Amino acid sequence: MDVASDRHSPRNRTREDIYRAVESGRCLTRTHLVEATGLPRSTVNHAVSRLIAEGRMIEEGPGGKGPGTGSGRPAGTLRTVAHGMPAAALDFGHAHIKAAVIDPTGKITAQRRADLDVDLHAEPALDLAAEMLAQLRQETGFLDLAAVVAGIPGPLDAASGLVRSPTILSSWVGLDPREELRRRVGVPVHVENDAVLGAYGELRSGAGRDYQDFLYVKASHGIGAGIVLGGAPYRGSQGFAGEIGHTPLPGYTELCRCGNRGCLEAVVSVASIRAQLAHTHPHTDASALRLDQADDPITRRILDEGGRKLGEVLSVLCNLLNPAALIIGGELGTSGGSLLEGVATSVQRNAQPAIAASLEIVCAQLGSDAELVGAARMAADLARV
Repeated sequence: MDVASDRHSPRNRTREDIYRAVESGRCLTRTHLVEATGLPRSTVNHAVSRLIAEGRMIEEGPGGKGPGTGSGRPAGTLRTVAHGMPAAALDFGHAHIKAAVIDPTGKITAQRRADLDVDLHAEPALDLAAEMLAQLRQETGFLDLAAVVAGIPGPLDAASGLVRSPTILSSWVGLDPREELRRRVGVPVHVENDAVLGAYGELRSGAGRDYQDFLYVKASHGIGAGIVLGGAPYRGSQGFAGEIGHTPLPGYTELCRCGNRGCLEAVVSVASIRAQLAHTHPHTDASALRLDQADDPITRRILDEGGRKLGEVLSVLCNLLNPAALIIGGELGTSGGSLLEGVATSVQRNAQPAIAASLEIVCAQLGSDAELVGAARMAADLARV
């Protein structure tokens, strides 16, 4: 089920796209919507009228004269109306858990974070997430939640909802995270891969708002990709699309947790980068070093080389999908310009020239919170259904 973007028909989809454009603040008048979407004015007017009739949008004004509004008609300002219920978001990383509650307007009002080895401790991680959420509900008074959306750092079987891969989340194999969380929190739960939610967060609230087709890459303790095609997340036939972390890199022998050697995430990950920093900076506690604050020639070279290796894999995906943008997130992706420069160097060298020439390569605007924001925005969508 594509909760976020697919409301059963092209007409409804157009209406939702227009709603989001106004909600994001990018489009404040009907003229802005026509210019931003490229849709006929009649289509925009029909969608806006329906949204106003449904009580989801209001048109205030008139303000000043709106260019192109016809016969000098003053342009009214569009604004979305909160009509949902409180909801919640959970983000399970490989080494952390984040929880947040969302008010009826869809905004995060409170959040918490805890560090934990999520991969090896499934039951404690689920218990802790439920406990964190219970505390937030008490603090905010949002006891009745319409929905919870959770992201996990591994592939989910789209048909069964089960964790299938024993090489990525070893203690989660055979678990149904949706049912496990529903039982603990007493609220309907929707579960996604975390990179899908990162992509959705950037699509709705970050660097992806101006693109219909892009790849979001979460480069952190693992490496995963969220694919957005035609303005909607693409998950693949079984829900496993974007699992690029275990792509083998020729010539590398680093042992990966999946049992193979030379996997992308064994060579380019937070652990790998920190190991290199510990070796090259013997008087620095590399485990406590914030990568976005490290700015010396050796660190820049390490990040640039990591970006080049990541870019080699991404260039193949660019040749296959021809996205408009690569959005690099996660702890490594937001560490600074050196990793991004390395990615760009490899993509420009290895992708087809026509593809590389028009490709934008940018940092995730939401930083390391892209997955949590994506879960929050999807939870808000569910709360409005």
